[in-house]
Amino acid sequence: MISRRMRVFREPAFQTLVERVREADVSIANLEFLFHDYESSWNWSRGTYTRAHPSMLDELKWMGFDAVSTANNHAFDFSEGGFLTTLAHLDEHGIPHAGGGHNLDQARAPAYIDSARGRVALMASTSTFSDVSRAGPGRADFPGRPGVSVLRHSSVHHVPREFFEALKNANRELGFAARAQAVASFGFTGRQKPIDETDTVKFLEGEFKLSDRFQTETRLNQEDLASIGRWIRGAGKQADWLVYGLHSHESGAHGEFHGASRTSPPDFLVEFAHWAIDQGCHVFAGHGPHFLKGIEIYKGRPIFYSLGNFILQNETVPWLPHESYRNFGLTHEETPGDYFEARSDGGRRGHPADPVFWQSVLAVCRYKAKRLVEVRLHPLDLGFGRSIPKRGRPLLATGDVAQQVLERLRELSKPFGTRIDIEGDQGIIRP
Repeated sequence: MISRRMRVFREPAFQTLVERVREADVSIANLEFLFHDYESSWNWSRGTYTRAHPSMLDELKWMGFDAVSTANNHAFDFSEGGFLTTLAHLDEHGIPHAGGGHNLDQARAPAYIDSARGRVALMASTSTFSDVSRAGPGRADFPGRPGVSVLRHSSVHHVPREFFEALKNANRELGFAARAQAVASFGFTGRQKPIDETDTVKFLEGEFKLSDRFQTETRLNQEDLASIGRWIRGAGKQADWLVYGLHSHESGAHGEFHGASRTSPPDFLVEFAHWAIDQGCHVFAGHGPHFLKGIEIYKGRPIFYSLGNFILQNETVPWLPHESYRNFGLTHEETPGDYFEARSDGGRRGHPADPVFWQSVLAVCRYKAKRLVEVRLHPLDLGFGRSIPKRGRPLLATGDVAQQVLERLRELSKPFGTRIDIEGDQGIIRP
């Protein structure tokens, strides 16, 4: 989330970090900002309207990034036009990108990066998205829909009988059941598979199943899996290395709230990460919730369930729509500075109030004869507790901050059987 220049800074902790990015054969990041001059209208959003000047792409190239993923929940902050303009600017700057395009095939397709150590194929999707941002396939007689590659999933909530019967009664008394039947009879939504109402009820777009305890079960969309799988296997015939990136804000079963000491990825994310490796991917890189999740080595290949933030400059965007100000009781007389101060209550809530959003890692994978021999984790300090103009840019962490980051990530990775050795201010995984 870059909105400001990088190359002007000279601290050793920053310059050394830049060298770590540059010296890798290939460096990849998730790009969660849009790059345009406000040529397009904006969509309704519940967060920051992410936008930076297209010249900021030069800063990413200067830092050493070779490719980016573009599939995430901010892709359509400025509608289809803003997204396609961003992709055009990436092309103009010579930055390979994956995860979005003019139709579904372009969104699913890999971005290829040539390096002295082999050709890399980057593919990307998002499980957190708005329907308007989802790319669609074309037909011979109809064009495809621009957007992002998505990974859909469904949730089934298992509930005890008392709760189950209350939901069925609410459906009847509030008229939801009758309305659903009327909509189905018109056929506009297609032929729906009937459900067994003896043990299943649909309530406010949720599906609930009769059980003896509370539990949520997630299921991956098989149509998306089939489509994504074709592109992964095809890329394996044209590249030496396959990397898959997934943007996911969804919650797991344990402590999946911002700042929790123990966080877990949702079941569908674990399932998809394993599946992507099984299809041939060498690296699975997760991102989305803006804080670290655990690392798993699956069949000798790394799965990063969330690498947290690398650059977090979403408080210095220059313009915001009326909706943003209105949400916090502000008028047309306030400025972006007033808005961001109100949103965080002067740094007492949201991202500015919790160090987990400002402490992450740069992960460097090292191979020998195509076998993973080491993952080196460089802790990052993005400036928790500093003022808006001074936070959000990464420095290599040292001392207490470095130890906090590595200890947290070690604890998060234990459930996956991953051992992280802490050596000085670095973490090392040796499969």
